[in-house]
Amino acid sequence: MGARLKNKNDIKIFILYLLQNINYPLDFPTINDIVVQDEYVNYFDFAECFAEILDMGHVVEEISTDEKTGEKVTRYRISPLGSAVVCQLQSGLLRSIRERSLKSALKLLSFKKRGAEVSCHTNELDDGKYAIECVITEMGKEILHINLVDDSAQRVERMKANFEDRPDTIYKAIMALLAGEVDYLLN
Repeated sequence: MGARLKNKNDIKIFILYLLQNINYPLDFPTINDIVVQDEYVNYFDFAECFAEILDMGHVVEEISTDEKTGEKVTRYRISPLGSAVVCQLQSGLLRSIRERSLKSALKLLSFKKRGAEVSCHTNELDDGKYAIECVITEMGKEILHINLVDDSAQRVERMKANFEDRPDTIYKAIMALLAGEVDYLLN
């Protein structure tokens, strides 16, 4: 983990930068996920700064009806005022932070758009070892199912946290390893 954004103005610009480059409305949990996933911003700073940019009119709320459930859904998008702010001030953010975070955000959104669902469970076995089961389903079909056993409860919990944080990356890495496309890892 590299630099963490602590200045509230930097965090606000960072949120606006991601929203401008994604360029379509997102719900609050998804915005939270894309902003905090690379650990440049923590959840509490995100929530506080997001509320402020919403109050300032840099982000606008859109309420619509979900076609499947009929429920009201609130999504947010960057406003023209927010776009003007981010265009003027984004150069203050490190380019590496901007690029890495946008790439991560687009990967996460791609995974969610495909309708992927992720589950991961751990448990202690009778022999004192620990099991982890990780599953990804896409449109009702299982595309990944892994069962592993390890001696360490802490290691299994780390595996679970990593899988839940970055299932798309783990899925792609497993596919690449099995296809022999990243042989440098096998040496």
